[in-house]
Amino acid sequence: MKLLFKQRLFSWFDSYDIYDEAGNTVYTVKGELSWGHLLRIYDAGGCEIGMIKERVFTWLPKFEIYQREQYIGCISKEFTFFKPKFNIDCNGCHVEGDLFEWDYTIKNPSGNSVAAVTKEIWNWTDTYTIDVENPRDALCALMLVLAIDAEKCSRGD
Repeated sequence: MKLLFKQRLFSWFDSYDIYDEAGNTVYTVKGELSWGHLLRIYDAGGCEIGMIKERVFTWLPKFEIYQREQYIGCISKEFTFFKPKFNIDCNGCHVEGDLFEWDYTIKNPSGNSVAAVTKEIWNWTDTYTIDVENPRDALCALMLVLAIDAEKCSRGD
């Protein structure tokens, strides 16, 4: 399953539309005013199904991930010099990326790919393609991409 993750061009807060391969809106993401990033994810019917909340006052960036209102984990950036690396505390998944953080892979604890993420560089706004192996993992993969994008935004990249 492929998802196209596209930031809205004129938005004061982080706002994104996520489309399927046919161009249908699958998810909508709306940022809210808060200490740190706060992103709410809505399904095509407008029901809130997830949330990303940045923990503030931490040495390295951390983002709590909620599905509906249930905490499912925290993604945190690891200290590295060249290759960006993120960890998820709830299920052992990890994220590995390239030097510029444009392309990366989300892997499960056994090393198998959950999703591959590619940044499209010739767009006015942040645009990613998320290729999810199993459609059940689409929301989780999207939330990880949102957290990584928010962390990059915090650095000014």
